[in-house]
Amino acid sequence: MKAIVYERTGDPSVLQLVDRPLPEPGAGEVLVRIVFSGVNPTDWKARRQWPLPAGWQTPGQDGAGIIEAVGAGVAQDLIGERVWIWEAAWQRPWGTAAEYTVVPVRQVVRLGDGSFELGASLGIPFLTAHRCLTAGEYLPDGLRPGALSDHAVLVQGGAGAVGNAAIQLAAWADACVIATVSSAEKAQLAAAAGASFVINYREQDVVAEVRKVAPDGVHGIVEVAAARNAATDVQLLHPGGVVCVYADDGGDEVTLPIRPLMTPNARWQFVLVYTLPKAAKAQAVMDVAAAAAQGGIRVGEEAGLPLHRYPLSAAAAAHQAVEDAVVGKVLISAAD
Repeated sequence: MKAIVYERTGDPSVLQLVDRPLPEPGAGEVLVRIVFSGVNPTDWKARRQWPLPAGWQTPGQDGAGIIEAVGAGVAQDLIGERVWIWEAAWQRPWGTAAEYTVVPVRQVVRLGDGSFELGASLGIPFLTAHRCLTAGEYLPDGLRPGALSDHAVLVQGGAGAVGNAAIQLAAWADACVIATVSSAEKAQLAAAAGASFVINYREQDVVAEVRKVAPDGVHGIVEVAAARNAATDVQLLHPGGVVCVYADDGGDEVTLPIRPLMTPNARWQFVLVYTLPKAAKAQAVMDVAAAAAQGGIRVGEEAGLPLHRYPLSAAAAAHQAVEDAVVGKVLISAAD
């Protein structure tokens, strides 16, 4: 099979297309023929910084494809199942940027009739967004239609991958969704994703505009740039509200005022999908799968998430596009 491999950390040039023996699934594992691999910022950050315990790495946490074989202890009737994959390359050398990969069976989820593009887009962004929408004291533990009724949610950076996921999931759960963006083009994408109100933070006063929609504040803030937005976020929280921080865009340190956050019993929650509590991650996988099955999650420009497809041989270009913060979802097709 063909696979993308790197044997040292560095820029996208370390990614090489190589021939590798077809891996065999071990006990509790499945062999998946990959159709699409999803590329996330965590993939290029890992490529630049994370150690290589096996001496090599195939990148790609997310993907979608068809189960071709199963290892010991795995039901044979899974063979032929269309699935999406999460965390394939977390502390394992076998990622999804290959024609085939092996993963523990618990890390594949039935895709049903959903497109492989959708499946490859679900993992990291949607599991992260789910945690951001469920980690607060006055937020539900799980998401379903109606779970966020009577809740207002602010998504900072609504045109990003996690921002888009948060908008779609919150809208599916019937929240009042407010999103901030930096341009008119991104405003169209956030609206397409399902945001009811979109604010251009470069042209409008975010605090004033949010208060028009949610006079008592928002129950949750999905935050991509805490250092830059902290002062704004402090002014917008509903009593008992939470700011969920999943990235450090715009700075890696945050200064918070104590009293203005103490009075409303506010919470700041930091989110890294890999180290989520097991119960929270299991709930996220279940709810994201349900949202996808019910049509609550979509991909493509009409869903606010333009798709950018690259062949396997252009994996370096795909990584560079994500590193350059292209708007939308980057996918690598395993059928080069």
